[in-house]
Amino acid sequence: MSEENNFFSVRRSVLARKMSNAEISEKHLDLILKAGIRVPDHGALNPWKIKVIRGNSLKDIDENIILKEFLKQNPEADKYLIERESTRLQRASVVIAVLSTPVEHFKIPEWEMRLSSGAVCMNLLSCAQSLNYAAQWLTEWYAYNDNLLKYLGGNIKNDKIAGFIYIGHKKEEPIERKRPDPNNIITFI
Repeated sequence: MSEENNFFSVRRSVLARKMSNAEISEKHLDLILKAGIRVPDHGALNPWKIKVIRGNSLKDIDENIILKEFLKQNPEADKYLIERESTRLQRASVVIAVLSTPVEHFKIPEWEMRLSSGAVCMNLLSCAQSLNYAAQWLTEWYAYNDNLLKYLGGNIKNDKIAGFIYIGHKKEEPIERKRPDPNNIITFI
């Protein structure tokens, strides 16, 4: 790979709806998880928790939490929407939920702890993609649902779901999307 074409300059997410949920290896999952937590973390507070959702748990959460919560908010939903909401997590082999769990600290601001959980999401995503898996970082509406947060062990008064990292296999190579023009967003001072 050339210098101009390194992994990060060509990295691309695969949409969850375009991935296969065939299993990923335990060895690779372990590698992804260990790499995921190697992030900047002022004070080594570990202000995040990781929940690995796979196997029957994907279907269980889809049907017993996501779909039920969706129907509470959308009682008139049509058949297509109900089907989509009942299989959200099952699009992937593994879904890794990253919870932002800041703690009280006399010196380190909450903002830094929230950013650290975002760094965990990006590391998980990048590591999975570097192993040539299909992966996407999503929030979607259910990332803001208190019942799902509680199910995942979060405290609704303090914690937030920073993201769900969907990991599976590529059904096809992703197409490139429009990227920002560096000249419009980068300034040297």
